Amino acid sequence: MFGVILSTLVGLMHLYLWKRLVKDTTAKGTARRVGTVAFAFLALLVFVTLILGRSVPPSTARWFAWPGYIWFGMVIYLFLTTLVLEIPRLLLRGWVRRRPLEATATTDAAPPVDQPTKDEPAKPQVNQSRRLFLARATAVAAGAASTSLVGVGLGNALGPPDLLRVPVALRRLDPSLAGFRIAVVSDIHLGPVLGRSHTERIVRMINESEPDLVAVVGDLADGTVADLGRAAEPLADLAPREGSFFVTGNHEYFVEPEAWIREMDRLGVHPLRNERTTISRGGAAIDLAGVNDLAGRTSGDGPDFDRALDGRRGDRPVVLLAHQPVQVEDAARRGVDLQLSGHTHGGQLYPFHHFVPLAQPAVSGLARIEDTWLYVTRGAGFWGPPIRVGAPPDISLIELRPDAP
Repeated sequence: MFGVILSTLVGLMHLYLWKRLVKDTTAKGTARRVGTVAFAFLALLVFVTLILGRSVPPSTARWFAWPGYIWFGMVIYLFLTTLVLEIPRLLLRGWVRRRPLEATATTDAAPPVDQPTKDEPAKPQVNQSRRLFLARATAVAAGAASTSLVGVGLGNALGPPDLLRVPVALRRLDPSLAGFRIAVVSDIHLGPVLGRSHTERIVRMINESEPDLVAVVGDLADGTVADLGRAAEPLADLAPREGSFFVTGNHEYFVEPEAWIREMDRLGVHPLRNERTTISRGGAAIDLAGVNDLAGRTSGDGPDFDRALDGRRGDRPVVLLAHQPVQVEDAARRGVDLQLSGHTHGGQLYPFHHFVPLAQPAVSGLARIEDTWLYVTRGAGFWGPPIRVGAPPDISLIELRPDAP
């Protein structure tokens, strides 16, 4: 159903843009035919990218995924900017019209072709040259704005993630664990666009931050282990003091979750499948728990908070790894101190930031849900267009502190 809705929207967006950017800006003839063929080809390229992006090996998919996803991003911003420009376009409609011709003094003669009769109201006549100028000016403005946004977004998405340091005060945290650091990375999205070098950079940045623990909170890859296992191999070089841990995201369930869980375990990034472990240092400890993603429910592998939190002690804090921020509702009811999540990409493409709260309790950053802290990373990769506008990628370093009495 998601695919049908997305395909319909993509088709309608291309049709609208063809009308505004091709039909309205050209006369019948060669230029319009060339523009029409180009739009049809680019629309087909987007459909091929969306449908086959995960169905063929990344080495093959990258040949159409790069141009297809970049054009998809352009379509999004061309559509939005053209819609915004409809407002001044409507306000200027009167500028492209002229007054009707005044009636002549001779009443017996037949009225000229462009002059209204006595019984017909005067109809304003369209100045075609002005209308064409307005359509072309609107198209140029939309193209310039969209190209600028996509260019900046490409630089954000393909550049190094921001390293964010986020202090979080937890009740029940032993003072000897003050400064305990958890590197949180999510939504790496290995695939036809992002490969091994992307993982190597993430691992290098995490290791340079010298964390005590690494949490990979889902959406590692968009493909099979056979196709993308080599791209994920650098994760074996993660070197935190207390270990690396992994929970599934919704994208793991699109392909082969069991295979990726086994692969992460082989690489030394320990899966927490509705499980809990204790991180001890000296006489102090933290309970670290992880739950499966909500998408696992369709295959009988969904989140089980009671199982994950069973047997925990009430005198030490609980940190929960859960891919989707919305899972904090169950976490808060069970007294979790801190939930670490991803999934939202921080909105990835402005203005979609404003729509994320319709499904999730937070877009990015630190939020308080009842007595539970929720931290949402913007993720280190991207899904779909290799573009991030208003939501640069990040790796977050959570620094735990005792809550002041």
